[in-house]
Amino acid sequence: MFRVLITDSLSPAGLKILDETPGIETDVRSGLSPEEVKEALKEADGIIIRSGTKLTPELLDGQERLKVIVRAGVGVDNIDLPAATREGIVVMNTPAGNTTSTAEHAIALMMALSRNIGPASASMSAGKWDRKKYTGSQLSGKTLAVVGLGRIGLSVAKRAQGLEMKVVGYDPFLSPDRASELGIELYRDVDELIPLCDYLTVHTPLTDETRSLINKERFAKMKKGVRIINCARGGIVNEEDLVEAIEAGQVAGAALDVYTSEPPQNKRLIAEDRILKTPHLGASTEEAQEMVAVEAADIISGYLLRNEIRYAINMAPISGTEMEDMRTWLDLTHRLGLLLAQLNKGGCVSKAKINYRGEISTRKTKLLTSSFATGLLESAMNDSVNIVNAEVLAHDRGIEIVETSSKETSSFSSMITVTLETDQGSLTAAGTTFGNDFVRLVRLDDFPLEAFLDGVLLIYRHRDVPGLIGFIGTVLGKHDVNIANMALGRSINQSGGDSIAVLNLDSEPSKEALKEILDHKEVTGVQIVKLPPADDCLPWMECE
Repeated sequence: MFRVLITDSLSPAGLKILDETPGIETDVRSGLSPEEVKEALKEADGIIIRSGTKLTPELLDGQERLKVIVRAGVGVDNIDLPAATREGIVVMNTPAGNTTSTAEHAIALMMALSRNIGPASASMSAGKWDRKKYTGSQLSGKTLAVVGLGRIGLSVAKRAQGLEMKVVGYDPFLSPDRASELGIELYRDVDELIPLCDYLTVHTPLTDETRSLINKERFAKMKKGVRIINCARGGIVNEEDLVEAIEAGQVAGAALDVYTSEPPQNKRLIAEDRILKTPHLGASTEEAQEMVAVEAADIISGYLLRNEIRYAINMAPISGTEMEDMRTWLDLTHRLGLLLAQLNKGGCVSKAKINYRGEISTRKTKLLTSSFATGLLESAMNDSVNIVNAEVLAHDRGIEIVETSSKETSSFSSMITVTLETDQGSLTAAGTTFGNDFVRLVRLDDFPLEAFLDGVLLIYRHRDVPGLIGFIGTVLGKHDVNIANMALGRSINQSGGDSIAVLNLDSEPSKEALKEILDHKEVTGVQIVKLPPADDCLPWMECE
């Protein structure tokens, strides 16, 4: 049974889904202090929050049970992503649920700002009738700049076009062809965009790069009389600079739904009647509240029960079907990591190079790389390592992980090769899968072979001479160790050269048995590697 903690208000529709999902138990507790949230998390497998709960490094530190955080909404700036990632916690949001409501609110604010609806309404409430003072500006024929063309930005652009506005946009990822299809004039530099617009709306996340993106210098480059709308995140538009630009007459007005601190503390901002202000209402519609709650409930149960990763912020998304389809490959990369970690005799690892060859190169290799890193670090660290945090933890320890891929095939339709670089040299292992259930080691350093990657492995390096295999079998038999499988590899196709053998054993041999093998004059090295049983579940996946 998985326990889901809910610390902010969630629509009854979302709670109903969780309550009716077998295997999920809900713990609804709003209004908790940070200390109480930290304690409650110790007994939670997942948590759903909105904007009211802030998950800091202090709250997330040492949360060994917590697997997933779902933000019922778009922004995740109230979640410390680096801390969550290092703790191995998946962070997901619900980007689709409030798209329409937020886009509509941005358009509503733009229209209200253009027609002075807020101050005109306040004037009438005060008993006045002043038509001339509140003469507005029509939107038709004007140019709207949309900074950030994600779901919400594109939704705003579509609605603005319906109002006969020209739309120009900035986004570092939207392709020019796609922008052209959507009727948006695309720019890759904000500074090229801002002199063109009559209205500007921002729809980006709040990051170090976007904080104060619209600032004093950029206000100065805009047309005099421009109007600014922010329904994204407080801080993208610099509030002090905005007030000064309005007071100087450079900016005609602004409409804000979000603020650097909420409720806003900036007295100049609050007092400025040319700024139309709403209390973070972008997603505050009945429809949006229900949709994000339903989406959050579906996302968190999908992850906990079916290993689905949807709308993840700190790792590659993958559906339950894809996860099941890739399970054997994930198992293979994890085992290759475990194998190389144990074969490395105390060397300081500096780099791991992973090559995906053949059909597997078309899959979500980022996830496979994370699975390899999990196996590589698993036995060497006290931290909880999983596919969420493995690459971050490797990077923290100075290990560079490099991916390469090729669609060309060799002896196998798909093969994964990993080379571990250390201060004592390099180690290479390659593997592939047979069917949906079997993983095989097909190369170890320069030696091609075909070995099982499970259980106790005895790996010995030797010169290929007659009688050695019989000797190894005799020694192991004398010490009551049974050989389940055996694979041999030679670097050249002739006897007498360097060779390697991988033996799958039913039990671990004693030190005495290993010494007896190593003492043979033709044996140059012996190592024991312990891998999970063949049918073992991956440690970070839920299996039936």
